[in-house]
Amino acid sequence: MAPVRTTSAIVVATATISISMAVFSYFLFFKKITSTLHSGKKKKPGNGIVDAIGNTPLIRINSLSEATGCEILGKCEFLNPGGSVKDRVAVKIIEEALESGDLAPGGVVTEGSAGSTAISLATVAPAYGCKCHVVIPDDVAIEKSQILEALGATVERVRPVSITHKDHYVNIARRRALEANELAAKNKKARQVDDKDLDRMNDCILDQEKENPGFLSHCNGGFFADQFENLANFRAHYEHTGPEIWEQTGGSLDAFVAAAGTGGTVAGVSKFLQEKSPKIKCFLIDPPGSGLFNKVTRGVMYTKEEAEGRRLRNPFDTITEGIGINRLTQNFMMAKLDGAFQGTDKEAVEMSRFLLKNDGLFLGSSSAMNCVGAVRVAKALGPGHTIVTIICDSGMRHLSKFYDAKYLSQYGLTPMATGLEFMSIK
Repeated sequence: MAPVRTTSAIVVATATISISMAVFSYFLFFKKITSTLHSGKKKKPGNGIVDAIGNTPLIRINSLSEATGCEILGKCEFLNPGGSVKDRVAVKIIEEALESGDLAPGGVVTEGSAGSTAISLATVAPAYGCKCHVVIPDDVAIEKSQILEALGATVERVRPVSITHKDHYVNIARRRALEANELAAKNKKARQVDDKDLDRMNDCILDQEKENPGFLSHCNGGFFADQFENLANFRAHYEHTGPEIWEQTGGSLDAFVAAAGTGGTVAGVSKFLQEKSPKIKCFLIDPPGSGLFNKVTRGVMYTKEEAEGRRLRNPFDTITEGIGINRLTQNFMMAKLDGAFQGTDKEAVEMSRFLLKNDGLFLGSSSAMNCVGAVRVAKALGPGHTIVTIICDSGMRHLSKFYDAKYLSQYGLTPMATGLEFMSIK
């Protein structure tokens, strides 16, 4: 019987030690947590709205991941204060301009934009003591100009024309910055004249202000943001978005895909990721009417007949906004791409409804196209890969077009899919 008692004693002793260690570990852990909570080491509050920009979550898009056998992850840029990935660009452009002296506090930032960059500039400009003037095509969703005006920006809506036309929205925005600088110089000269000439000069300035847009009054010069060619756009993503994706995935990703408008996002992220690991494949997803797919895959953007300089109307045959272009920008030329895919408006519309129904993701048109691209990449690489894309903005800015049933029906784009059959996935 003695051996039995010995065995029982050992079991009891072992159990007692295990319980004691568990209790000790619990109290040690609890003490550590309690000590941390009451240590006084609190995280400092962010310095205004600018510090709330970036470090957005990276989420698994469950429905697409399960359908493809890949891990498809979306960077939630719609959670930035201004509601889009362009908040990063706005901050970088304004900060670099202030640092260089090209923009003065109290000055006006002008930009030609299809909406998101303009909204971001209007959101952050007041944080730097600046104003914002935006020129946008008159065919973009009306809610975008309404948001801009609510944010305090002045808005010019102009008809879409080729970039080579003097009245293209980008060219008008550039002129507005020059006009603001000219008026600021005249105002400065007026303040330097003798008192006897002051009234005469003031009368002259008032007359000049009547001839110019209201935003030019009482501003300390102008600065054209130039999001298409200003490499601050690229740097915003090379220095921040790319590193965030690398850190959030622990460097364990196989591919990145995104559409391009200015090209800043796809360029900055692709260049950073491929410098970290050349094994990471980076791709473009291009909407209808854009020439970037041809440039990436064939080395030729367009035929002579398709050249944007020869077009007299809006060159894009797509309802997506903010993506697709028929010229090479300085930002896009920084991209490191392994290939490109084409998406259709029908796929983008169907994808947006599929993700809303299955994941609760309410996406804008460019975000939906990016998700189309993610599925394209997943099918090309096969199951077992990790693919990252950008969820640029939400559907809140696309209600009057991309989410309007009557508008979509005019173009034969009424969503009808019940699953992912529009991507040839059963």
